[in-house]
Amino acid sequence: MTKSGALRYGGAGLLVVVLAVLPFLHRSVGGLLPGPINSPGSLQVLALMLVAAAAAITLDLMFGYTGLMSFGHSLYVGFGCYATVILSNNPRLGFALGVPLAMVLSVVVAVVGNAAALRLTGIGFSMATLAMAQGFAIAVERGFLGSGGEVGVTFARGVLPDPLRGVLNTRNVYWLALALVVVVYVICAVLVRTHIGHVWQGIRENPLRTKVIGYNVYAYQLAAATISCTLAAMCGVVFAIVMGGANPGIAGLHYSLAVVLMVVLGGRGVLWGAALGAVLYQFLTLRLPTLSGSQIVTGLPEFLQIPLSQPNFLLGVAFILIILFMPGGLASLFTRRRRVTSRRGGESDGDVPAAAREPNLVSGEVGR
Repeated sequence: MTKSGALRYGGAGLLVVVLAVLPFLHRSVGGLLPGPINSPGSLQVLALMLVAAAAAITLDLMFGYTGLMSFGHSLYVGFGCYATVILSNNPRLGFALGVPLAMVLSVVVAVVGNAAALRLTGIGFSMATLAMAQGFAIAVERGFLGSGGEVGVTFARGVLPDPLRGVLNTRNVYWLALALVVVVYVICAVLVRTHIGHVWQGIRENPLRTKVIGYNVYAYQLAAATISCTLAAMCGVVFAIVMGGANPGIAGLHYSLAVVLMVVLGGRGVLWGAALGAVLYQFLTLRLPTLSGSQIVTGLPEFLQIPLSQPNFLLGVAFILIILFMPGGLASLFTRRRRVTSRRGGESDGDVPAAAREPNLVSGEVGR
């Protein structure tokens, strides 16, 4: 392992350790969170941010590395969420059997749904995923299969295991969300560095050339989509535990577009960038309504108070600024600096990050 690689892995490990000890910190962060870091409200916000980060990573596996633009990722997150709650509430199954069965069904839905959608290409695939997600969202809102309609469905009393039940165990739920991000990231990071991952990137660059070389493009795309959507369903399972149930918002078009936006904001084709974009998006979505009504904003002159008191306006401005000044997403801040440093220091190829020196499977060129 090169020195730069060791530093990256060490930095990632240190970050996980820091995030793991947050539930022990009784400190306020200036109103950015509902209370002290270790308060139940703050830990739930942080857990939701981590779940969003994991969901964004799963979409980046499809969109960033395979070139499959899906507008229906909420179908699989929502299915995993609803299936977990509904099956766990069944007295014959309970939580111990409900969760594994929900994941098995999620794999089936991921295979069938993507096998059908991938019969189309480009915008056709995107529209097919959107149509399937909307169909699921309508079914959920109308209360099919015990989904509870517009009010959603919650875990029945005593269904959740004791370590994950109640306000006092919020830190355990937070750690579960953190474990989810680590597992999802490691799986995706390992996959994109294998031969299969290189084929996916070749398909992203030029599907026709990849097919001519002899690879079954449809099979590789189906594998990427199935893995991505199955991991997305796993995010739905943890989301259900964090929220204590399922609600239609997790299955709607808004969530699908939100996940796409997270990836774009963070940086397409950079797994940790997608996670970073998701954390920023989820934080702004959850906290801007409170911050916009704070005394700081209400004490401003009227011409500033009116726009700043609108959360959607602030969210839109933040997104526009990021897209204008960082077209490659938040990750470009770090990747650009790394490239500049490597050029100035005459860094050898062995020290360049793997993603920057992997050969293009199709064209034979270095990088993308």
